Amino acid sequence: MTEPLFRTDPYLAEAAGQVVAHTPDGGVVLDASVFYPTGGGQPGDSGRLDWTDGSLTIATTLRAGDGQIVLIPDAQDPLPPVGTEVRQVLDWARRYRIMRMHTALHLLSVVIPLPVTGGAIGEARSRLDFDMPDTPGDRDALDAELTRLVERDLAVEASWITDAELDANPGLVKTMSAAPPRGAGHVRLIRIGERPEQVDLQPCGGTHVARTGEIGAVRLGKVEKKGRQNRRVYLHLDN
Repeated sequence: MTEPLFRTDPYLAEAAGQVVAHTPDGGVVLDASVFYPTGGGQPGDSGRLDWTDGSLTIATTLRAGDGQIVLIPDAQDPLPPVGTEVRQVLDWARRYRIMRMHTALHLLSVVIPLPVTGGAIGEARSRLDFDMPDTPGDRDALDAELTRLVERDLAVEASWITDAELDANPGLVKTMSAAPPRGAGHVRLIRIGERPEQVDLQPCGGTHVARTGEIGAVRLGKVEKKGRQNRRVYLHLDN
């Protein structure tokens, strides 16, 4: 099992690691990873591995069985041998934009308080799909409320509850298309705003900024009809 360093410190951009395995398709498994694996609509991290005798560019990161996190090279270059001590280096500029965007999508689910049926996170443009039969009426008002939430510079914090506690509070789950990650007996929550200023609380395993003010300029994009009850809402980061 790979220790997920990004879970305790999403701002950790470099870290030591040791190669514990290679996968049959040429991936690298470390004992601990700063690289976030694709999941929950968030893309896997990219970057590189450095070691005494070489360097390897990482194109993306995936999950595998038994809790392993697999780093996928962007070319068929020589892999660091099992047992090698390496230095992990994230493409931090990309990761940080994704962190800002992911937190902004949580705010989008606040200003459009409807069940979420899907979503995808990108560096400059992302989307959420809502169980929403009609197009939002006042787009300017939604944009203004989104900007207000960013400018309030609310704290973004993680906490944990048990599976049983989540079962007793089903309203915490906003997503209809994907269940919160389970299996360890506890579920991670992301809270935006400290009580009594809390604006959002929902299960999420992704990486986030520490305060909403870090998101910066954000705006709604186009709204697409994706079925009788479904609307796709795009969100853009402008810097």
